[in-house]
Amino acid sequence: MTRVQNRRAPARGGELDDCLHACAVHSGKVVGSLDRRRAELAEQLRKLLVVVAMEGTTTSAPVSAGGATALLKRAVKGAASSSGGINNDLLDALLAVANKALECGYNDELNLALVISDTVLAQRRNSRAGWRLRARILEGLGEEREAVEAYERYLELTTDDGFGVASRISGMRRAAELESDLLGLLGRQVPAAADHVRGPATATWAEGLALQAVGDWRAAEPRLVGALLALAEDEAPVNDRQELLSQYLDLRLAEGNDAGLAQAVALYAEQRRIRMRGPVGNPTVDGVQWISLGEFRNQIAGKSVCLIANSGRVGASGIGKQIDDYDLVVRFNSYKIDPKHTGERTDIHVSIHKHAFNWEKPVTTRLIFGGVSGDWKHSLRNKLVPGAQKFLGDESLRWPMRNIGQITTDTWSGIPTSGFNMLWLLDFLDVSPTLDLIGFDFYESGAYRVQEAMKLAITSVHEYTSEKDWVMQRAQSVTDMRISLR
Repeated sequence: MTRVQNRRAPARGGELDDCLHACAVHSGKVVGSLDRRRAELAEQLRKLLVVVAMEGTTTSAPVSAGGATALLKRAVKGAASSSGGINNDLLDALLAVANKALECGYNDELNLALVISDTVLAQRRNSRAGWRLRARILEGLGEEREAVEAYERYLELTTDDGFGVASRISGMRRAAELESDLLGLLGRQVPAAADHVRGPATATWAEGLALQAVGDWRAAEPRLVGALLALAEDEAPVNDRQELLSQYLDLRLAEGNDAGLAQAVALYAEQRRIRMRGPVGNPTVDGVQWISLGEFRNQIAGKSVCLIANSGRVGASGIGKQIDDYDLVVRFNSYKIDPKHTGERTDIHVSIHKHAFNWEKPVTTRLIFGGVSGDWKHSLRNKLVPGAQKFLGDESLRWPMRNIGQITTDTWSGIPTSGFNMLWLLDFLDVSPTLDLIGFDFYESGAYRVQEAMKLAITSVHEYTSEKDWVMQRAQSVTDMRISLR
């Protein structure tokens, strides 16, 4: 049972120079790593170095990964004293490092992420990104109660739960209830376990394993269950409890002839599933009419369609009235409305399933895209807002390029964007007399999104160049604001 340094509340100090020093030390550990995740962390540490060096030094020489540690150490003291705290550039760089450290999942990286979390929240107590980061770290460490508290603090500070945090909280609480039910069941099934709850859980567990190894399951099982109950009483990390619950059930299964095992396994599987995917409600989505590919085709046939990019160009266009003159207005993911520039209407909202930006905004049709059927269904069950859409695309519309077009990764290696998936679908159906793209410059003018989504990076998993080439090959006319495919 490996324990990572447990710091359940943000440190009251959270000194910036200490945090930067920790980053400098860690930079030396991961530079040149063959582990992909640590290599990506090293790159974010290098970028942090650039920000710190700009504040704390006057050097203009290029910064290499190999020289990162030494230069960062030299810059730490000057940067901390000259900035007087965390400015926006430094905050973003620190959060990027912490997020990559969290993705690594190793003990050293999780502790580094905790140090950064302490610092961010000591400097900016109302940082939404800081509280969500802290919640994710605590969840990764298995400290679910504290993670829920941090998630709740994040929700207090935001009006747009685009990351599905409320659903995550619900799932963690429900999983905790089921785990409690499971432990209660084990306590009833193995009443002798009550004699082994007091005392070090690790020693009790080791005794149980030793007895099981010599074939004395009758003496071993009360000690194993007693250790599990003790861990729960001590609020040991969920990760430790889950690992040992799984091991215990495997041992019990190997013993055979156990009438009560099925109920225990069912409870374990359900709480495990909810921790991984969140609560699953009714398998159907209430208050909405599902539409298939053919029904969607009939819905758009003969109508002029415009697709509005979430680009800076649209945000300064002044063509809002022209946009509203189309029969159907399609918007994507975290679109932002400014009537003068963007128009007011949204007839079709297209979103990737991973986020839930604007899912509460009323539209006629909502198409949610996702590559994995199970994850897509989970998102619909837990994020869809009842009454916010009249029609919802069914599985036939889940991933147009791959599923309808059968365009494999051999042909198109990148993950298609929501905008391109939708454009491909409309071009494939070929029933719209007008098909215009408004403000599509493939993020050359930057992103124009709701505020909550502005921190999201423009991801590199999409092939923007390939998408642009595809569009321009089919364009009938091109202006500064409009690309017409029909």
